[in-house]
Parts: sequence; structure tokens; C-alpha cells
Amino acid sequence: MDSNKSFFDDDNSIKLKLADFEYNLPEKLVAQYPLEERDQCRMMVLNRSSHEIAHRKFDEILEHLKPGDCLVVNDTSVFPARLMGMKDKTGAKVEVFLLRNLENGIWEVMVKPARKVRLGNKIVFNDRFSCDIIDNTVSGGRIIEVHCDGDFFEILEEVGQTPLPPYIKRDPEPNDREYYQTVYASKRGAVAAPTAGLHFTKELLEKVKEKGVKIVTVTLHVGLGTFKPVQVDDISRHQMHSEFYEITKETARVINDTRDDGNRVVAVGTTSVRVLETVADRSGFVRQGTGWTDRFIFPPHQFRAVDGLITNFHLPQSTLLMLTSAFGGHEFVMHAYKQAVKEKYRFYSYGDAMLIL
Repeated sequence: MDSNKSFFDDDNSIKLKLADFEYNLPEKLVAQYPLEERDQCRMMVLNRSSHEIAHRKFDEILEHLKPGDCLVVNDTSVFPARLMGMKDKTGAKVEVFLLRNLENGIWEVMVKPARKVRLGNKIVFNDRFSCDIIDNTVSGGRIIEVHCDGDFFEILEEVGQTPLPPYIKRDPEPNDREYYQTVYASKRGAVAAPTAGLHFTKELLEKVKEKGVKIVTVTLHVGLGTFKPVQVDDISRHQMHSEFYEITKETARVINDTRDDGNRVVAVGTTSVRVLETVADRSGFVRQGTGWTDRFIFPPHQFRAVDGLITNFHLPQSTLLMLTSAFGGHEFVMHAYKQAVKEKYRFYSYGDAMLIL
């Protein structure tokens, strides 16, 4: 490729619009199934300094990490949030998608078909599990009160389905429970996987540690808002959904020590980036914290606590693509996406990876 840096210089005085994040993607490149071997996907490597692009395999990431680097992963765990039930009086089929636990037994949900689900309706999932519709939400969803005979999450594991993204045009299958989950997932709460981490195996992570790279965790429970389309031409007016995050004192210490030593912090996924950029001060110092973030990152953005990014290939005009463009440079990233289409990379959640350094 042409590595002339000036060709890819992003003019920060230019205000980017929604249309600037559009690209043409053949439907056949949207991955519908994961690879059997997680770490054998393709990986496009973008060098922000030279503007060179390399085409590698994901397990070759070891060649791009250095002793002293710090890898930051999101340890959220996807739970089976998609429920198929029926209205108790009519038997009409209803899909209930759990979004957020508001308090004990009270959940914010989305329902289909929404026009037929009204306040006071009871939805039955099995003889031990049902819910009542008790309120509407501002975004068009519903608030439900859950009734179950036994442990809620144990029953959910029995009757719930893996909440695959809408661009995967098939029903969930048993293997999705394993593949649509990172190998280090430990804190239940996400309705969508932090998909950049899906490429790591336990064996590859051990090799990363053996090389002298530190691995720390943050938590961001990915909500359905990650798929919310941007619908305003002026992207700065887009409002993100709030998502719960947590970063521990120990994780913050390791990250700060890494940067103090002149080494790199490499975020696995846009969710990890959002946590770090939420808690970092202007100097890049990261503090422990727990709360809710609606941080929306788009070009131009001065990153404070991230030196590298591992991510997937994202939907056109999505907030995830905007964050990636902010980190890698808008023109360079959009050029890379055209290359990915040309080279027939696999896109989206079960697709291939991108490393930006």
C-alpha cells in the first residue's frame, strides 16, 4: 500500500458526519459461525506511525507484544438473555430480551411483538418461570417483574438462549454458549460479548504471560445499546446507553506502573477502551472506580490511557467503528476496511481481528 503518511493525515478541523463512516460490505462477508480454533482467525495489523498494513493470523499477536506491555481485557460474561414465552391468556408467542437488572426481580427488557405486549400482561416461559409487565420504558421497552420457583439464573440457564447479534441470521445453537463467550469471562451481566476477546485461547494467554506481558481485567457489562444505530448526521449529538463498569485498585496500579515504565497499554476491545478513557485523567493516570458510563468516543479524540487496540471489524456507521477510527485515524481505518473487504476478511462478532499499534 501507499505508506505516504500525508495521505492519511486526518485534519482535526474537519467535522466528520455520519456518512463518513459508511462502507460497502457484501453480505457474504458477515460471519455467521465462529471458527473452531479461536486463535486461527486472520488479523489485520495497522501501524499508526508508518501507515503500513500487514495480514497475519491472530496467534501471531505474540510477535507484536513486548515484554512489559499490559493487556487489558473485559471479563464480563454473557448470560442467556433471550427468552421465548407466551401470554398466559391467549397463548400468543412473545420474545423477551433481558437488558438490565434494575433491582431484585425487576428487569428492563425489550419485547417482540411490542405492539401486542401491554401493561398487566403475564408472560409464561415454563411452569417455574413467568413475568408480569409492570411498566413501559422511554426507549420503547418494558419493565417486568420476574416470578420463578428456584434460583433465577439457574432457571435462566435452562430456558434462555444465547443473545446473538441481529446480523447473525440464524437461531442460537448449543455451541454458541461456549463460542460467544471469552475464555476469561467471569462476571455475569452482558447481553453481548466483548468480541475482540473471543480470539484468545487459554493457551495463547499463557504464552502472552510467558513473554512478560501483564494481563489485567476491567468489567463493562455490554448492553443492547452497543447495536443502537447512530441516527443523527452530527455524530456528536448521539447519546450512548449507560453501561455498568468496574476497574479495581490493582488493575489501575498495574496500568499506571506500565505507563510510568514507558511501556504500552493494549486494550482488548472497544469496551476496555471505554472503561479506561472513562476513569483516566488528563495525564493518563487511571483510577479505580465503579459506576455507569455513557462515554462516546469519536474523532477527534485524544486518548489518555491506551497505546494499542485489538478489535473486530464493525458495522458501518456504528459507534464501535467511530471509536476505532478515532484511535487509528479516520482515513487510515476506512482505507483498511476497504482492504479488508477486498481481501475477504470475515466481519463482525464472529469475524476476524484488527490490531492497531
